[in-house]
Amino acid sequence: MKNLLAVVIAFIIGMHSNFAQTSCSTYYPFDEGTTFQITSFNKNDKKAAVIDYMVKESNGDSAILAYEMHDDKGKLVMISEYGISCEEDGISIDFNSLAAPGVLEQYKDMEVDITGTNLFVPNNLSSGQSLPDADILMNIKMPPINMKMTVNIYDRKVEGKESVTTTAGTFECYVISYTHESKMGMKITGNAKDWIAEGVGMVKSESYNKKGKRISRSELTAFSN
Repeated sequence: MKNLLAVVIAFIIGMHSNFAQTSCSTYYPFDEGTTFQITSFNKNDKKAAVIDYMVKESNGDSAILAYEMHDDKGKLVMISEYGISCEEDGISIDFNSLAAPGVLEQYKDMEVDITGTNLFVPNNLSSGQSLPDADILMNIKMPPINMKMTVNIYDRKVEGKESVTTTAGTFECYVISYTHESKMGMKITGNAKDWIAEGVGMVKSESYNKKGKRISRSELTAFSN
């Protein structure tokens, strides 16, 4: 369960990059009907999950991204969505999307206070560039017990450019590294890298444990706009 949670956290963070180009975004288009698929693999390089995305609604400056997640057997795990919007010279992704899939739905009938900082990706990326942190804090009240869940994304940095080939094609990508930390009962800390391409979004993502060993990877396996 711990390994699956780590896969999902990096998976969802990386997914924020998957949009085609629009007038206010280099990497994240809001064209309704755009679809793409990301397949993730565990530390043994075996398929762990598949997420199919679709730009559900768009008004040009903001959009709703819907997705369906299936496990390695093809069983539907969950259906969800989150918002993205143009902000300054880049894209702002709703901090609620940083929570692992199913967490918000699980506590929908309880008193939950949610705060956080949206994930921001600028249109102009360059090697060595530092990017803003993002986080989410959930306070869940279940008398007589109160629970907290936190997810922090920090030390985000553009490492450089690399060419990446997947079953979806070959892409010139910027590499963004970051540290992610989540805590809800147990604490998971690790590092990750996302490879994102102009007009496509995330092409590849890898997550590593504190010792630098890769524990999961994800890649773009289909894209259509």
